[in-house]
Amino acid sequence: MKNALVAYYSASGCTRRIAEAIAKAVDGTVFEIAPAQVYTDADLNYRDPASRVCKEHDDVKLRSVALKTVTPADFDKYEKVFVCYPIWWGIAAWPVDTFVKGNDFTGKTVLPVATSAASPLAKSGELLKAMAKGGDWKAGIRFASGASDKEVADWAKKA
Repeated sequence: MKNALVAYYSASGCTRRIAEAIAKAVDGTVFEIAPAQVYTDADLNYRDPASRVCKEHDDVKLRSVALKTVTPADFDKYEKVFVCYPIWWGIAAWPVDTFVKGNDFTGKTVLPVATSAASPLAKSGELLKAMAKGGDWKAGIRFASGASDKEVADWAKKA
C-alpha cells in the first residue's frame, strides 16, 4: 500500500524497529516524529524526579514538545496513517501529541501502534483521537518490546 504513512516517535529504538517492520509489510513511507530538542538518556531517566520526562509528566504545560518537522512531505496523499509510539505513564509519548495536533487526518484511516515492555495500550489511542483533527481512528494495538518482525508484519497486512 504505497499510500500508507508510518509515523513514529522512538526513545530507545524499539518503536523505530516496529515502525520499520510495518512500513516494509505495507510498502509504506516512514516518517520520524523527531523532537527539536532530542531526549538524552538522562532526560529519559524515569527514576530521577529531576529528569526531563519526569518534569514533563508532572507539569502538563511542559508536554508541548516542539518537533523538527510536524507535517510529513505530501501528507495529503496518504490514506492510511500508522501512528507509532512508546507508552509513557500509560499514554502516548508526548512528542506524538504535537504530531497529532499539528496535522489534519480528515479522510485518513489512522491506526495507533504502541510499544511497551509491560504497560498496556490503555486509552492512549483514544486520547490521541480526541486531540486529532478528523480521521477514522481505529482501535490501536500494543506490541511488546520484543515482538518479532513477522508478528508485526502479519498484523500490519491485515490492518
